[in-house]
Amino acid sequence: MPRYRCLPVADATLVVRVKPGSKRPGIAADARGIVVRVAARPVDGAANESVRRTLAETLGVAPTAVTLVRGATSREKTFSIAGRSAAQLAAWRATLAAPDS
Repeated sequence: MPRYRCLPVADATLVVRVKPGSKRPGIAADARGIVVRVAARPVDGAANESVRRTLAETLGVAPTAVTLVRGATSREKTFSIAGRSAAQLAAWRATLAAPDS
């Protein structure tokens, strides 16, 4: 009998621009990419943690599945999303860019 293995989904990366200290938190897409607005200020990593948790909640993964890879002190950040493929993130991006009906 053949043995079957479950191949893991490669982690996908997501580049976002962050707007800390926003009065209206949320995620949106614009002409330059994905924008994540958070109420937290960029003090002691509070904004980074808020972005990480916001992305996890929106993507339907555990907060531990979202890891900051690059941009800890920059507004442009790269996150690794464990358990999501690049195709899944592309589909999610398309829903952000779709106009509301």
